[in-house]
Amino acid sequence: MVRYLVLYATPEDPDAFERHYCESHIPLIKVLPGLRRFAFGHSPTPGRGEPYFWVSSLEWDDMAALKAAFASPEGEAAARDVENLTKPDMLRSMIFEFEEVIH
Repeated sequence: MVRYLVLYATPEDPDAFERHYCESHIPLIKVLPGLRRFAFGHSPTPGRGEPYFWVSSLEWDDMAALKAAFASPEGEAAARDVENLTKPDMLRSMIFEFEEVIH
C-alpha cells in the first residue's frame, strides 16, 4: 500500500477551513481514481501548541495508482482546490509505502 499524508497547520479561520474541507474538498477526494481508503482528523484544541490542526490520509494499492490518480482530471481538481484551503507554507505532505503488520 501507498499512503499520502497531508498535515495542515491551524488556519486563520478554523471554522471556514472545516466547512470548505467537508463541503468542497471531500467530494473531490472521494472520486480520485483507485483510492482505497480516505480518513481525516483534527485537533480538538487548535492553536494550543499542537503542530497541526488537520490531518488527511489517503491510500492506494501502489505508487503507480497514486501517480495515476493525481495525474487524472479528478486529481488535478483536488490539487487546485488545496489553494482554497490554505497557503502552501501552512501544510506538509509525505508519501510512503508501508506493510501492514496487524489487520
